[in-house]
Amino acid sequence: MKKTIFYSLIFAAGLTTTSCNDYLDLEPITSVPTTEYLYAEGDLGAYAANLYGNLPSHGNGYGLGLFDDDNGTDNQTAASPSTLFVTGQTYVGDYDLWNSYFSVIRAANYFLERVPERYENGEITGLDANIRHYIGEMYFFRAYFYYLALTNLGDFPILTTTLTDDYNVVREASQRRPRNEVARFILSDLDLAYDYMLATPPMSNRLTRDCAALMKSRVALFEGTWEKYHANTAFVPNGPGWPGAEMSYLSGYEYNASEEIRFFLQEAIEAADIVAQGHGLYGDYAAMFNSVDLSGMDEILLWRQYSTSSDATSTHWTVDYLQRNGSGNTGYTRSMVDSYLMENGLPIYAAGSGYEGDDTYEHLFSGRDPRMGMCIDKTGDLLSEDPNLIEYVKSDGRGYFYRSPIFEGQLENGNPTGYSLRKGLNTSGDMHPTLPSYTGCPTFRAAEAYLNYIEAYYELNGNLGGNCDTYWKALRSRAGVSTDYQLTINNTDMSKETLDWGSYSIGKQVDATLYNIRRERRIELVSEGFRFNDLKRWRALDQVQNVHLQGFNFWESMYQLYTNPTPEDAMTPLDPITLQPYGEGVNAPNISSETDPYAEGKYYLPYRKNPNNIGFDGLNWNPAKYLYPIRNYEFRLTTEVEGDDNIDTSSIYQNPGWSKEDGTLPEGD
Repeated sequence: MKKTIFYSLIFAAGLTTTSCNDYLDLEPITSVPTTEYLYAEGDLGAYAANLYGNLPSHGNGYGLGLFDDDNGTDNQTAASPSTLFVTGQTYVGDYDLWNSYFSVIRAANYFLERVPERYENGEITGLDANIRHYIGEMYFFRAYFYYLALTNLGDFPILTTTLTDDYNVVREASQRRPRNEVARFILSDLDLAYDYMLATPPMSNRLTRDCAALMKSRVALFEGTWEKYHANTAFVPNGPGWPGAEMSYLSGYEYNASEEIRFFLQEAIEAADIVAQGHGLYGDYAAMFNSVDLSGMDEILLWRQYSTSSDATSTHWTVDYLQRNGSGNTGYTRSMVDSYLMENGLPIYAAGSGYEGDDTYEHLFSGRDPRMGMCIDKTGDLLSEDPNLIEYVKSDGRGYFYRSPIFEGQLENGNPTGYSLRKGLNTSGDMHPTLPSYTGCPTFRAAEAYLNYIEAYYELNGNLGGNCDTYWKALRSRAGVSTDYQLTINNTDMSKETLDWGSYSIGKQVDATLYNIRRERRIELVSEGFRFNDLKRWRALDQVQNVHLQGFNFWESMYQLYTNPTPEDAMTPLDPITLQPYGEGVNAPNISSETDPYAEGKYYLPYRKNPNNIGFDGLNWNPAKYLYPIRNYEFRLTTEVEGDDNIDTSSIYQNPGWSKEDGTLPEGD
């Protein structure tokens, strides 16, 4: 009973989605357990297990789960853009990240300030290896939560104990530490996690030591590239305008940018190599995302398992939307689709590439990187063995994809770009629309380590030495693309890669080699939630000004899929759709790109479908939004005198470009 109460107090945990990032929404600890708790192996395992729900997965609610986490980037979009890219839509007070991170870090600290000492004193019963493993899991989770704080808030307090309710103690403990210190602290926790955890966990679907190594490579690469591309700005310690310089407790802080960048990139290389050397790539790319059972796939370091149980907590709804013509209020952009190479390794615009154009799905997909066909639907693709709510059903009784539901009135059942998601699609009739899904969800993949190694090595050394050649060719070989990446680099014309935000850093395009490293990462990890953090650490958003994301080539010929659908083998004729000017209420069957007042060329503009869409006038990035603001409440809780409203005496400082007052916009918005 006491243990049950304790769990209810600490782990009222869940994930809420804000923009394109997952944030923790946890209640703070309001009570402590009895002195009998956390003295047995089972207690340790159960405590750590309650934090697994905070790792990326499909969740249990309606939606595409992991597969729409790239929304709000140049990879994918919903019908409306992320408010972060729209002037006048993001305010101080919109986000409660500071408190959320403090809460879950406190839960980790409660465990870690007690259990390791008890273990060293021989006070915990159970198998020694398992006890050590669960201690390692908690070091991993503390590092993971700190990583979320680092990516979204930057400088952050470093706490290793739970705090009392003493006002002055809390105020002092709230002092922010420079981001490079925070990142080094995360790496030290991950080193401990690696040392404590087993290569094979005590039970299935739990973290392993290689998960810690992979996470270490991710954190180190993030910080190394952040500090490189945000150098000499207010977003790094001692940069011009860095708000930490105004705090007495950071007076005289010493920071050597080149040493820090070198340190983090080297750490990323070494940690990534551990994982890449120990894990091969699974032969079937698509199967890692659409299979029910991911065990036995060496590339998958951790995955979440679901079941056919009627219990809603053991299923998800991802396949429901994917079988429904790739709906779910998300779609790939033209930028994403154009980034896929040809099978021969050439960019689509290169001489001799064999590219047939994008006027039809057939032409678009012909001869392309096979991963494209595994991630994006095209006319004739099988959707379901037992179709429900699928418009194109053949005489064999199975449902097929014909066209993206761009005119669907209900947002969650629509697609905003014309490029529908296929990644994660399982065609079993047991998971058809209106039925729950139970495909497994990968959490950590070794492929990321291959990519982290290549990028970190090139960023540090300026060449593709070490194991870069081996790892890049392995990724290409598994995908079914020419392994001659140098051919790709030599035929890359950066002037034709401007739609890809990742081709930029600090407002200028990077060299062709680095760009193709980023391209490989973009393609391999699409729809797995990496893109926004990648764009932030590369400082690849400065140039996003008055940008209109584009969807498929609608006006050249694909509009006829809607006005004159002609699948002769369909059991029931498909309904034609009368095209109307966006925002107009009259039928206009002869509407075209020339007569539609909101069209701009032949490509579909998802935010121009409705003149009231917040993205109608285009996307604009404000550099202040590389970090989220801290809400006013946190400043009022940390003033010099308790209860004083003079927030200028707070022990914490606001992030660059934001004020301390709720309801205010960042500078420049």
